Amino acid sequence: MRVIDLIPTLAAACAAGLLLTGADPARAMDKKETPPMRVADAYPLITTSALAATRDFHVRHLGATVVFEASWFVMLQLPAEDGGRPFTVAYMTPEHPSTPPGPEAFDGKGMILTLQVASADKAHTALKAGGAPIVYGPADEPWGQRRFMTRDPAGVLIDVVEQTQPQAGFWERYGVKAD
Repeated sequence: MRVIDLIPTLAAACAAGLLLTGADPARAMDKKETPPMRVADAYPLITTSALAATRDFHVRHLGATVVFEASWFVMLQLPAEDGGRPFTVAYMTPEHPSTPPGPEAFDGKGMILTLQVASADKAHTALKAGGAPIVYGPADEPWGQRRFMTRDPAGVLIDVVEQTQPQAGFWERYGVKAD
């Protein structure tokens, strides 16, 4: 089976809320088992010293709404395309009063926040006109994306993508081989 052939099955599994743990997605879709955990919401929480600047960046350039804000924490929601679901992201300062592990500030490495949009060119024009730093693109990628990247004040690389047709044969090279 080709990777590209699994995309509709994986999308349906995600929409149905199934937890896939390496099993064949086609078989997992038929299971009526209760998942080990149900999640009401999930969002990244990124630690930054630039809390206000990061909030302002997301509100100004990405159209985010502040859902909740305290002196050391802000939760933002990015608007959804018609029929989509909004995305939530949160930031907190290193000096926060809660005590989970990992209060160190994010160093800007190893994380990309991907935002899928209807038109990467339209988003690029708007962000560039608004003064957002463009650090990559726009570019047409062989795997089937038109994309560009910006970086928020917390150091998070934001990848804005529009799905396009991949180059013929691109995904066939990267299929997972059955055991």
